[in-house]
Amino acid sequence: MILTADIGNTNITLGFFESDSDVPVCISRMATQRHRTAEQYAIELRAIFELENIGSDFEGAIISSVVPELTRIFKNAIQKVTGCDAIIVAAGVKNGLKIATDNPKEVGADLVAGAVGALGKYELPCLVMDLGTATKISLIDENGIFAGCTIAPGIGISLDALSMRTSQLPAIELSAPEHAWGTNTIDCIKAGTVYGNAAMLDGMASRIEKELGKPIKTLVATGGLAKEIVACCEKEIIYNKDLVLQGLLIIYKKNR
Repeated sequence: MILTADIGNTNITLGFFESDSDVPVCISRMATQRHRTAEQYAIELRAIFELENIGSDFEGAIISSVVPELTRIFKNAIQKVTGCDAIIVAAGVKNGLKIATDNPKEVGADLVAGAVGALGKYELPCLVMDLGTATKISLIDENGIFAGCTIAPGIGISLDALSMRTSQLPAIELSAPEHAWGTNTIDCIKAGTVYGNAAMLDGMASRIEKELGKPIKTLVATGGLAKEIVACCEKEIIYNKDLVLQGLLIIYKKNR
């Protein structure tokens, strides 16, 4: 069994893979809590293993992280529970991806993993849309080069700000209303959030394609908030909830 872990600002997503498959046996999530110790995360990891009936026979592990203060802590937790010295996605780790940004070291490990996951699976040029704490759109050009990305406040951040910074607008559960407008406060917020973000993805894809000067062959979306939004987009967007974890698996196999 191979353990892949994507440490995000809101959640840590775990994927468990058999060595001969790119489809996870199961996926689990735990909250990202920066003050926790390796021992506390190890206890939670062991509980997840028991809950999901995952054995203790691990071949290896790999971590992508955008929370630097947790990276070593979680690596130590994995070591305690599985006995594996997890690979950390960072500069110097082979990933097969050429990065053409001003400073390749700035590109987040989650963006690298998502791009690697898309590189061998989808027709290029490709846009990878990751809807998590932040909304990120990465461009992989026709030569398989990571050409750059866009970053915008994520849906959860926007909703939290809306409820905290206004007196009469409540927190809501995200789902699409029947129309692009609402006749009550809840549906008004849902319409603006869901259809507004869907329109942003459609619009950004069109703008990037226009500036690139050639058709974008594949649009693929991932992330915890992607499914509801993609369903409301006008463009054809593939939803792949496992994309980052699949990319981590590929990177692991290149470095084992």
